[in-house]
Amino acid sequence: MRNSLFLILSFSLWSTLFSCQNEAVQTEQVASDSIERQGVTYPDLPKEMTLFGEKIKLDNFDVRERLDKEVIVNTYYHSSTIQILKKANRYFPMIEKILAEEGIPEDMKYLCVIESALNQATSPSGAKGFWQFMPAAGKENGLKINKEVDERFHVEKSTRAACSYLKTARRNFSNWILASASYNCGIGGLKRVMKEQGAKDFFELYMNRETTRYVFRIMALKILMENPAAYGFDPSQMELYEPIKTRKITVSESIKDLADWAKEQGSNLRMLKVLNPWLISNKLTVSESTYIIELPVK
Repeated sequence: MRNSLFLILSFSLWSTLFSCQNEAVQTEQVASDSIERQGVTYPDLPKEMTLFGEKIKLDNFDVRERLDKEVIVNTYYHSSTIQILKKANRYFPMIEKILAEEGIPEDMKYLCVIESALNQATSPSGAKGFWQFMPAAGKENGLKINKEVDERFHVEKSTRAACSYLKTARRNFSNWILASASYNCGIGGLKRVMKEQGAKDFFELYMNRETTRYVFRIMALKILMENPAAYGFDPSQMELYEPIKTRKITVSESIKDLADWAKEQGSNLRMLKVLNPWLISNKLTVSESTYIIELPVK
């Protein structure tokens, strides 16, 4: 009787162990198949890179690992990265042209990406637009901001304003990397930290988490957007957003009702607002200068 009971218990234990082992193998296979189906890639960093024309020391383990983290985060944030790639096809040509005209490194377009993901965004602190200007900074750099007009939402004008800020920052620092970092923490704030720590190299500074990540996020977006296929994104298989063809209308007189005015121009209020998000009211007062409003080509 005891021998029979022992055999039954032994068989039961062996069956349980075999079953668990089999389930573990199946789970591992399912996970492997899932990864293969999702096309998950394991991105490796380039051996070397430049940012704003300056060589980055990727042989420094601290620099390399901080960059690696940001590349991985953006690689697997699929919904955001795909939308950025789609929108870049529409907006990068304009932004690149303005940066070139203003003498700003083309890589600075990635600063715009990390600020707003190429959205007309509004932050909890009140920063707005592609370049995320606060009201005071926007006005200081030539943008009109009032109850009817907010040029922080004007892609071309806000890009010019960002160039204005960055040129001022560059005059205060020895390179564009520091100038770009100051876009996040301010020229005065960055100068103070550099003085306190006796450091002149951004990568040697010990700063708050947001500013510490800031330049690395710019670098990560540059790596990913310059070679998206290596990180699992194929723009040739995406419906990229094309630049919108518009007709430009010079407005020299006040408009009491933008909806009525848009209809008179053969369009509608929605298209007017989509193409001119800087018009934040339903009227437009023209006093000191003219405005250019864009509408769809007929």
